[in-house]
Amino acid sequence: MRVVCLLFLILSAWRLQGVEPTSATNAPRRLVVLGDSLAAGYGVRAGESWPDRLQTRIQKAGLPFTVVNAGVSGDTTAGGLRRIDWVIRQPVDVLVLELGGNDGLRGIPPASTRTNIVGIVHKTRAKWPSATIVLAGMQMPPSMGREFAESFRMVFPDVASAEQLHLIPHILEGVGGVPELNQPDLIHPTPTGHDLLASNAWTTVEPLLRQLTKPTP
Repeated sequence: MRVVCLLFLILSAWRLQGVEPTSATNAPRRLVVLGDSLAAGYGVRAGESWPDRLQTRIQKAGLPFTVVNAGVSGDTTAGGLRRIDWVIRQPVDVLVLELGGNDGLRGIPPASTRTNIVGIVHKTRAKWPSATIVLAGMQMPPSMGREFAESFRMVFPDVASAEQLHLIPHILEGVGGVPELNQPDLIHPTPTGHDLLASNAWTTVEPLLRQLTKPTP
C-alpha cells in the first residue's frame, strides 16, 4: 500500500510540474540487425555499414526506431542461433535477420541453414511474440554449383513464406559481383556498396516501420 501511495504522489508531482512520464509509445523502438560481416561493416569506417545507413534513413523519415547492430564478422546461421538468446535479452520490436552468406561460401547444406534460421525465428518469437521479423535473402555465385546455388537461394523465400516473415528478396542486389562496389576481396562492399544495401533493405523495412508507428484509430 505504501508503494502504491508513493507512486501516486510521484506521478501527481510530475503532473503538477507539467512533466508527464515518457510513455512506451513515445520511447524509441529497437530494430535489431542480426548479421555477419556485411552488417558489422568489415573494411569500412564506423558509420558506413548498411545498418548505419539504415539508421540515417530512419532518422530522416522521422520514425522512432533505433538500430542495434548485432553484426559479427564471419558469423553463420549456426552462430546466430547460438547467440540469439543473448541478443534478445533486451526488447526487440523489429529483427532484421541477415545471415547465411558464410553458410553458402562454406558449402554448408542449405537444409542446415534453413533449420538454423527457423530456430532463430522461433527463439525470438518465444521471447518477444509481437516482434516483426524481416529476413534478408542471400544468393550464391554460379561458381558454387548451379544445384547448390539454387537450393541455397530458395531457403530464404521458402522460410519467409512458411514462417510468415517479411522478405528482402536479395540484400546484395546490384552490389554482389560488381567490382567497383566491393573491396578487393570482391565479397565485402565499399561504402557506396553499403549505401545500396541499405536501399535494398529500406524498400522492405520502411513500410513496416510506418505501419508499426501508425496511430491506432
